Amino acid sequence: MKPTRATRLTSLPPHARQVVIVTGEGWRTTHATLETYDRAGDGWRPALPPLPARIGADGFSDRHVEGVPTTPTGVYAIGPTIYGIAADPGVRHPYHRVAVDDWWNAEPDSPHYNSFQRSAEQLGGQSEALWREDPAYTHFAVITYNMPPTVPAPVPHAGSGIFLHQFSRAEGNPTAGCVSLSHEHLVAVLTWLDPEAAPHVVLSPAECLDRY
Repeated sequence: MKPTRATRLTSLPPHARQVVIVTGEGWRTTHATLETYDRAGDGWRPALPPLPARIGADGFSDRHVEGVPTTPTGVYAIGPTIYGIAADPGVRHPYHRVAVDDWWNAEPDSPHYNSFQRSAEQLGGQSEALWREDPAYTHFAVITYNMPPTVPAPVPHAGSGIFLHQFSRAEGNPTAGCVSLSHEHLVAVLTWLDPEAAPHVVLSPAECLDRY
């Protein structure tokens, strides 16, 4: 099988049979390319064509912190639930349709920091009212930065709410740290993801991909 960019990866867990690779040219870019691969024997086979994506307004960072719009480099799992304001587009993961009072907790001092939470009260810090983030959160997957299983528990102030979501403007725009795609491309990726294949995500400048 012809070598692919996924073949270069050495830090994926052995049970991972799907990988999403998001790379950009340099550390400060806000433009990226998202690639998807399925494990095939001892190698990796491209699943979808390469897709144009956007990342954080300040590019990639090895030291992402709360409130700074960088995309955190590293290897992460896809969270067990896919969310969205709209109805399930046909994903294979469990799907939670976002409703009023659904939040992502970004209050560093909260015991629920960096997690989904239902609350009739406004949460502190930069917590996101998920139901108000339309069209960005039409559908989204959670990238497990600063949360289990990547770390035992979220580290306060290390950052929260890193998602794979839809462009908030039709032409695409930089994010607060997430990875974003067009609606069509996002649905293609989310419906390809298979929880049985333990999908993982690699976020990196292209020139640093060999670190992972």
